[in-house]
Amino acid sequence: MGTAALLTGYGILILVVIFVVASFFLWIGAKIAQIANATFVKALLATFLGFVAGIILGLVPAIGWLLGIIAYVVIIKYVFATDWVKAIIAWAVSFVITVVLFAIFAFAGILSIGAFMKASAGKQAALWLFSTLA
Repeated sequence: MGTAALLTGYGILILVVIFVVASFFLWIGAKIAQIANATFVKALLATFLGFVAGIILGLVPAIGWLLGIIAYVVIIKYVFATDWVKAIIAWAVSFVITVVLFAIFAFAGILSIGAFMKASAGKQAALWLFSTLA
C-alpha cells in the first residue's frame, strides 16, 4: 500500500470520526434543548446535511461562514421537527461542547509538545556535555 493511499485512508477515517463525534454533540444539544423524539440517527442526518450546506455556502466570500451557521440551524429545525429556539439551543450547545473540547485537546497538545521539546533539549544538552568531556 502506497503512502498516498494510506494517508487517504487515514483522512477518510478521521472525517468519519469527526462526523460521528459532531453528531453525538448535536444529539446531546438536542436532548438539553428538550427536543421531542431527538434520536442519534436524526443527529447524523442533520450533521451530514449541515456539512454539505457548510461546504457549499462556505464558498461565498466574506459571509459564507454565517450563511453556513444559519443553514445548519434551519436543517436542525426541520430534521428534528422543532421550533427555532430549540434548534438554536441545540446548535449552540453542540458548538460550545466542540469548542471546549477542542481547547482542551489543543492545550494538552501544546503541553505534550512542550514536554517533548524539554526532553529533546535535555537530550541535546546531555549529548553536548558528553561530547565535550570526550
